[in-house]
Amino acid sequence: MRKEDEFGFEKVVEVYDQKTGMQGVCVMHNTARGPGKGGIRMVPDLTTEEVMGLARAMTWKNAMADIPFGGAKSGIKADPKSMTPQQKEAVVRAFARKIAELLPGQYIAGPDMNMTELEMGYIADELKNPRVTTGKPSSMGGLPHELGSTGYGVVVATRVAVGHLGLDPHHLTAAIEGFGNVGTFTMKFLNEMGVKVVAVSDSRGTIYDEHGLDYNALMRTKSEKGTVTAYGKGRVLGAKELFGLPVDILVPGARPNVITSENVNGVKAKIIPEAANLPIPYETEIVLMKRGVTVIPDFVANAGGVISSWCETEGWDAERMFRVVEEKIKNNTKVMLEHAERIDGKDTRKAALEIARQRVRDAMVRKGWMKKL
Repeated sequence: MRKEDEFGFEKVVEVYDQKTGMQGVCVMHNTARGPGKGGIRMVPDLTTEEVMGLARAMTWKNAMADIPFGGAKSGIKADPKSMTPQQKEAVVRAFARKIAELLPGQYIAGPDMNMTELEMGYIADELKNPRVTTGKPSSMGGLPHELGSTGYGVVVATRVAVGHLGLDPHHLTAAIEGFGNVGTFTMKFLNEMGVKVVAVSDSRGTIYDEHGLDYNALMRTKSEKGTVTAYGKGRVLGAKELFGLPVDILVPGARPNVITSENVNGVKAKIIPEAANLPIPYETEIVLMKRGVTVIPDFVANAGGVISSWCETEGWDAERMFRVVEEKIKNNTKVMLEHAERIDGKDTRKAALEIARQRVRDAMVRKGWMKKL
């Protein structure tokens, strides 16, 4: 048996489809607060243990976001680069059929690696029920993540931290790793907040201009030339050099483990909202926090996407969704920062996990799954 704890795992369902060769897994970690919510990823090296770890993380993320979802995750073991669009659609539809009995009462799917609004539409169509997925095309009543809910949430969390520290956003600078969906919207909303974004990176490198980057010009550059490094002004640096720049706000927004023991001493930022998942190992976060850096953990800062998913299940429009994302992330970031000060001053991840776990325990007590401590 795999290792369980007081919270789960409740259900691990491995499936196989003979016709398409589809191999997949759906994991529910804890559903005390509501149906399990978590995306479906499609990667060639998928393992059940990986999906289990992601499902557990979704329990804490959804509880910390304070939405009525439990934690779940699923995946399909396949290489989308080696498939035609028709083959991919067939595999996705086969996976939907195999886990149909779980949807949407026990599990609600969403986009993840190599799975977009298009695939969410296939699943909803296959099961003839729009409630089985979120992140669907807007034509199907969806609120696709292309609206920018995740980037917006990152900036809301940043704004709370800036206020908590008594800083003026108009006097702050920022650097953003990644210029995809999350990075572009993070820059847009940081600009609207008054923060000057001076550096942005993508897979080709970093563009840095201490006088500030123009959002619209950078968007055109990325669209027309495929990389922010073709911006034409400022200096082109290596992608890794972004993390040591003299900025107030540093947004790791693309890859895991980008700030580690190897480069942590070069980090100069005061605030680090983690837009990507697991961009900094916990032991490195502790080093930063002991230095006085305010770290906003990933499952707090980037919860805008999953909050948007809940809004979609409620049938709300984009305008209301953005209001809910702001309210939830503002409140939860504030509660986390205040709790961190009470327990040991700086460990925001420990504070957020304690809050999330208590919310799940309370739900389990209400359902009679455990006795009140």
